[in-house]
Amino acid sequence: MSRERKGPDEADAGSVRLDVFLDVACILPTRSKAKEACEGGKVDLNGAAAKPHRTVKPGDTLQVTFPGRRRTFVVKAGADRHLPLAEARALYEETTPQLSPGQLEAQRLERLLAPRRDAGAGKLSRREREERGRFRGF
Repeated sequence: MSRERKGPDEADAGSVRLDVFLDVACILPTRSKAKEACEGGKVDLNGAAAKPHRTVKPGDTLQVTFPGRRRTFVVKAGADRHLPLAEARALYEETTPQLSPGQLEAQRLERLLAPRRDAGAGKLSRREREERGRFRGF
């Protein structure tokens, strides 16, 4: 009853860690941000909350929560190294439904009515930066 380890040639082709995939596919900017999102419950893999070490295979469904919106992706292929952006976008297909015209109009109005700062007012203070981040959902 010995367990045999799979060598690199025998490993599942296209399977890769979730946090690595989110980084390589340019869905999230860095692997550490991807890890934080997974640990924070912002990423679901096939309908269940996913930890960063989970393996992603072609055909899996990812749901990622971004500030203000939840996006859905279907994995087409896996890669464990960074690729040019055009090739990275070919690793997945986005299946998020389009926003309704009412939702688009509400977002536009929200941007128009958001408080603005004078151009010559100088650098934001720490408190102002934190408030702006909370307002944007970060």
